[in-house]
Amino acid sequence: MNKQIATDVCQANIELQKQKLVTFSWGNVSGLDADEKIMYIKPSGVPYDELTPEMMVGVNMDGDVVYGKLKPSSDTPTHLELYRSFEVIGGVCHTHSPYATMWAQACKDLPCFGTTHADYFYGNVPVTPVMTSEEIKSDYELNTGKVIVQRFEKIDPLEMPAVLVANHAPFTWGLTPQKAVENAAVLEQCAFMASGTISIDSNQKAISQSLLDKHYLRKHGKSAYYGQS
Repeated sequence: MNKQIATDVCQANIELQKQKLVTFSWGNVSGLDADEKIMYIKPSGVPYDELTPEMMVGVNMDGDVVYGKLKPSSDTPTHLELYRSFEVIGGVCHTHSPYATMWAQACKDLPCFGTTHADYFYGNVPVTPVMTSEEIKSDYELNTGKVIVQRFEKIDPLEMPAVLVANHAPFTWGLTPQKAVENAAVLEQCAFMASGTISIDSNQKAISQSLLDKHYLRKHGKSAYYGQS
């Protein structure tokens, strides 16, 4: 077992509760040991305040348990599909945070109305296609990952580290499990603010491309200048 990654994943899962992104056990975080091709993820149904690093479950890229005695999260196939397809990421987070889930349930992209959103997400956060009956009945969790990947066919997952699964809830990711949780927290705040924005003006337009570029690119990419070097 990679103790450092197991510890990071455990702490990231606990952070979900601290950030009030989960109710009961409605969420999970995973982290990838890229060298060993082992994913560590929260055990299924275990309360966050009971978690320890030793309880994290290590699975190979085929989903076979190689470390741990507990069952992994039921969302394990979704996480694995994201790691297989988005090779640059090192952490994945899934929650049912209220406002982001409202947008997912409405099957609507989350518009980029302002600079808070633009600092993290390069444009509207996309919603996936609605899953078919066949996709739901067979390999549901795996197919959830596949519809996310399908939606990102022309989207850079590092420029857009979040998705809304139609009728379901959000997934976020990042280079680390901690960054995946940070993106989940920011996504929830952006969804909250967007909901308020359209309650004030239902005809509000998205941010201009020039302002989106300025705020996103000053934090990301080779010409970023925000923060300390």
